Amino acid sequence: MTIKDTPEEWEIRATETPFVGNKTSVRTDDVVMPDGSVVRRDYQVHPGSVAVLALDDEDRVLLIRQYRHPVRHKLWEIPAGLLDVPGENPLHAAQRELYEEAHVKAEDWRVLTDVYTTAGGCDEAVRIFLARGLSEAEGERFEVEDEESDMEHARVPVDELVRRVLAGDLHNNCLVVGVLSLVAARAGDGLDALRPDQAPWPARPFES
Repeated sequence: MTIKDTPEEWEIRATETPFVGNKTSVRTDDVVMPDGSVVRRDYQVHPGSVAVLALDDEDRVLLIRQYRHPVRHKLWEIPAGLLDVPGENPLHAAQRELYEEAHVKAEDWRVLTDVYTTAGGCDEAVRIFLARGLSEAEGERFEVEDEESDMEHARVPVDELVRRVLAGDLHNNCLVVGVLSLVAARAGDGLDALRPDQAPWPARPFES
């Protein structure tokens, strides 16, 4: 048996979209089960996201802290954002987010991992990049608004982040997955063996 996720789509007898929001929507599908029964499944339709684990020369990860209203928390996170344009190149989106949220650029980019954040109730797919060779971006700082206007920044050593993840102090999906993936990659074939920055992404196809 090969342990690998595989694409598959069960028959849909009916579908509707009872809610359409600014960036996401809710879809309801009547799906045929293996025994022939039909069940209703509601889920959020999401454009997809990118996130950036930016690692500096002192082995610290660049973090941001902002308010997340659905969970009523201020969370420490890594820079991230939506794929606003269908078919958008995820690397370009990640570079934009790193600039806009941290005013930082990076010389070396790798794909760290790809995840579905909540596959039972949302089709959001996230590509998490590893960015190294950090330096301050040129030009004016991006003008932030809404939750981002209260954003804080920090650079935290990888070892401390691992301890805080396992202690239950940090909860952001991309931060948790990114940091633990970084440690696993180092313990395995090394960071240079990670996929290239333009590696195919079947969940959100794009043009390089």
